[in-house]
Amino acid sequence: MTEDDKKSAIGVLNRIMEAELAGVVRYTHYSLMVYGYNRIPIVSWLESNASEGLAHARKAGELVTLLGGHPSLQIGPLLETARHDIGDILRESLEHEKMTLGLYYELLELSNDRSILLEEYAREMIMLEELHLDEVNKMLRKPGDVQAFEE
Repeated sequence: MTEDDKKSAIGVLNRIMEAELAGVVRYTHYSLMVYGYNRIPIVSWLESNASEGLAHARKAGELVTLLGGHPSLQIGPLLETARHDIGDILRESLEHEKMTLGLYYELLELSNDRSILLEEYAREMIMLEELHLDEVNKMLRKPGDVQAFEE
């Protein structure tokens, strides 16, 4: 990678780190706001997502330092709609995950044929994020629906 490529990659990796940290805050907040009969499994799932987001943020930060950069101390945007219905929480999660997925695609495009390390990292994260998006999509479907959820 050229120095310009590295600087661009560090910029995208820092944005990924910020987005993943925002996800940690978001999923932690959501886990505190779930009420009702299905609270326990949903809270567990949200807490798991928060832990996963922290691991993803750490991994992005490690790559920033590998490239000679400085990890961001910022956090991505936090949307607070003040609606805490499970459906609202899941729709907000879906939007957040789509935004984060876009950052991984941006990194893949930037690293394509320039860094196998970053390319493989981006591909792995894209796979994980797309599976996560599918999981949220399935949770938003009505029981018995096989068609993907669309807003």
